[in-house]
Order: sequence, then structure tokens, then C-alpha cells
Amino acid sequence: MTLAAERADTFHGIFDEVVAAMGRALLGKERVVRLTLSCLLAEGHLLLEDLPGTGKTMLARALANVVEGSHARIQFTPDLLPTDVTGVTVYDQHRGTFEFHRGPIFHDIVLADEINRASPKTQSALLEVMEEGHVTVDGITHDVPSPFMVIATQNPIEQAGTYQLPEAQLDRFLMKTSVGHPDAEATEQLLLDAGVRDRAALVHPLLTRAAVGELAAAATQVYVDPALIGYIRRLAESSREAEHVKLGLSARGCLALIRVAKVWAASMGRTAVVPQDIADLAHPVFCHRILLDAHAQYSGVGVDEVIDRLLREVPPPRDRA
Repeated sequence: MTLAAERADTFHGIFDEVVAAMGRALLGKERVVRLTLSCLLAEGHLLLEDLPGTGKTMLARALANVVEGSHARIQFTPDLLPTDVTGVTVYDQHRGTFEFHRGPIFHDIVLADEINRASPKTQSALLEVMEEGHVTVDGITHDVPSPFMVIATQNPIEQAGTYQLPEAQLDRFLMKTSVGHPDAEATEQLLLDAGVRDRAALVHPLLTRAAVGELAAAATQVYVDPALIGYIRRLAESSREAEHVKLGLSARGCLALIRVAKVWAASMGRTAVVPQDIADLAHPVFCHRILLDAHAQYSGVGVDEVIDRLLREVPPPRDRA
């Protein structure tokens, strides 16, 4: 079933309204806001890597506020335990039974702040829930709410005392992006509004849980031509064979690109994905999945350059299949 044009227009209107609302918290960062909202509606997770003070936490809180659901913030530290994330089973002496106390992961929007500061054992507590949508504690499976999204942040500097995320966990994030410093106009506006300590509080709920589910379901009906499927396949195959690349795009990465491209197209009011959607989303979907070898560092080659070369060398389809 293909998304109807009228429903695509409605999707476009709601999407723009939510982006504008979140823009009150994060001035001058419309693209980053659109990527974050697209990630939510594609039922994925987002990794934010940027310098301190650029608004990573503000972005996550703005998204949490715009959705009429629950949210939680977990500050990842070296002494954080897996049970501090998932929860723990406690024996109730009065009742003579074991009772499960849910951890902060059982919220709709979960901010994992400075995720790379926790030990690999604690980081792995997110692997199951990010992929399968449930948590298993003491052999018992507990479902997380829907919608559910993890927004993790990490600092590219001050690497002392941090633990790099393994490839398997990076691949579970649908997209990775950065916020960046605001432009001159947005910076001056922030300084004029210096009395506003919490800009995320300016964002009020616009989407119910049911509305998020309906928008996500509508996006799955966006049409993807077989010619575009072949294009994504060729990009993935080329990424595995590209110079300086140690690990290319996985099948999970290809699926992630298709899912978020459908949302991206619907957010523009279209009923079908076009090649430009793939180009727009290639960097945030590919950048954390493509790993470079040691020669790339000595040659001064970065992941963004590799992705740009892939987009140049693999021609997009000009006609439908």
C-alpha cells in the first residue's frame, strides 16, 4: 500500500510544526532537528558527537518535551552498573516474593549522556533494548514503551577515561550527527535571551504516543523504487571495497537508510523516495558504520571524504526500474 498524497501533505504539515517548536530550544539548527525527528519516526536511535556546550542535551530534552511521553536522562560514568540502566530484581521480605524495579531505560525518550564514559559492560546493557525493544533481567523479558528512542551523546575530545563504543553497538544507532556551534544570528539571539536558563522548557507537547505511532506507520507506506534499492546496494558494496576502508556498510545500515529515507520523503510531502533523499542522508547514516584503516589517518583521509567519493563514483538511477 502506497502513501496517499493527502496523507503525505498532512505528514509534512505536522512534521514542520514539530520542527518549528523544537527550533525554539535549538536556534538555527533546523537540519539537525529534522534529522532527530526523522530518527524518532523511523523507530531508530541517534548518536550525537560534538564539543561541550553545543546543545546536545538541549536537543534531546526538546524532543522529549514535544512528545507526550516519559523521558529520562542517564549520566554515564565509570562506576555506573548495568542494573543502574535496566533495573534490578529485589526480594520483598514482607511479601516473600521478588519484585522487579524498573530502571530509567523504561521511558519513551532516553538520553544516555556521555555514553563512552561508562565501562563496556554497562554500555552493553543497551544492546538488547536498542535492537529488540525489550530488556531481559534474571531470565524474564520486560517490554519498553512505544515509542522508544535512545539519544546518546559523546565528547570527541577529553578521551582520557573513556571507552570507545564497539562496532556492534555503533551499528545499532540509526544515525550519527553533530549539532555544531550556532551561526552569528542565532548566537546573538541566544545572548539576548540570556535570562532564559532552560530553552527546552519553551517546547510544549505536540505529539501523543499514538500520533507518533501513526506517523511512523504512515512513513512505511512511502514508495521506494527497485532502482533505488539497487543504488543503495551498490553504495554498500562499494563502501566495502573502497580505499582506506576497513569495515564498510552493513545490511543493517542499508535497512536503516531505507527506513529513514521514507520518513525524510514524507516530511517533504512526497509519496516516494528520490535519489536526493539518499544523498541527503548518506553522511549521518554511513559515518559511524564505515571504519577506516590505519593508512587513512596517515594520509589525512576522513570518513566524510570517503562518503563523498562514494556518492560521486556510484551513479544514482535516472529512471525507474
